[in-house]
Amino acid sequence: MSHLKNDTFLRALLRQPTEYTPVWMMRQAGRYLPEYNQTRKRAGSFLGLCKNPDYATEVTLQPLARFPLDAAILFSDILTVPDAMGLGLYFAEGEGPKFERPLREEWEIRDLTVTDPAGNLSYVIDAVSQIRKALDGSVPLIGFSGSPWTLATYMIEGQGGTDFLKIKQMAYARPDLLHHVLDVTAQSVILYLNAQIEAGAQAVMIFDSWGGALSHAAYREFSLQYMQKIVAGLTKEREGRRVPNIVFTKGGALWLEAQAAIGADALGLDWTVDIGDARRRVGEKVALQGNLDPAILLSTPEAIEKEVGNILASYGKGSGHVFNLGHGITQFTPPENAGAMIEAVHHLSKKYHQ
Repeated sequence: MSHLKNDTFLRALLRQPTEYTPVWMMRQAGRYLPEYNQTRKRAGSFLGLCKNPDYATEVTLQPLARFPLDAAILFSDILTVPDAMGLGLYFAEGEGPKFERPLREEWEIRDLTVTDPAGNLSYVIDAVSQIRKALDGSVPLIGFSGSPWTLATYMIEGQGGTDFLKIKQMAYARPDLLHHVLDVTAQSVILYLNAQIEAGAQAVMIFDSWGGALSHAAYREFSLQYMQKIVAGLTKEREGRRVPNIVFTKGGALWLEAQAAIGADALGLDWTVDIGDARRRVGEKVALQGNLDPAILLSTPEAIEKEVGNILASYGKGSGHVFNLGHGITQFTPPENAGAMIEAVHHLSKKYHQ
């Protein structure tokens, strides 16, 4: 078994005893760090950063050099999978990700096939093994993917953050077509995450960023069902150690009980739910990850410490909590405020673990 100097994060995900509550931040390698911006400039573009394992390794390690985080997360993007499927990912200046060839015609959808990560995603797999080596057993490495529903929203709308009318029109008028997209994507994600685990990822996370846009019944049919397929298909053990998985639907706190029933080890929470309530609802089944509002990091160290204390107190005694933000850290965050949060979590959580 590979030796980890700090496996607190993995133990918390498996609800095993820990000495304190572990913490990492979604988007911890990002634009709030001046060193990240310098590397990104050298890489020439965001995709240049993602597709070069040397750069991806460099930025993955930057937040760990600065803060005592309990996990590293692969630097990549959720849209690598649809890009590998041939949809032509590009980033318009100041407008976020777009696809040159969104899926609109029935024939395009029928032609969509499962993507093998050894092919056009080998740069991600190379980055995972390189990062894992560079970490040298200091903290665990998290691999990740977008959820099939979230990836499909980009694949069909052609960009993110829309009103989702095109994909919902397909969901209601031609569910057969949408299910084909979701099924092919789910199979691709299983291969992709298992390739990351094979290359050295010690936990994996599925980001369902747009699941909260669905109606109650549609969430189960078009999002949760496919995450359940992925969880069932994941490699569960590697190097003599369990490989935990985390499922996170932003805006999905209404459906925590249903999420807890799909076989995942942990659920991510956004900031709209009280973590103590969430624990009472699902705590015997899963660990919980979250859920500080990232905007708080724009305030003061005192305000941050108070809110960290509130979340830890709400979760209460015992393990099974990985502290995180309720969404990615914003680029406007002063790095020292992120540091204040991490310090507060480590310092204030000890008393809940005696």
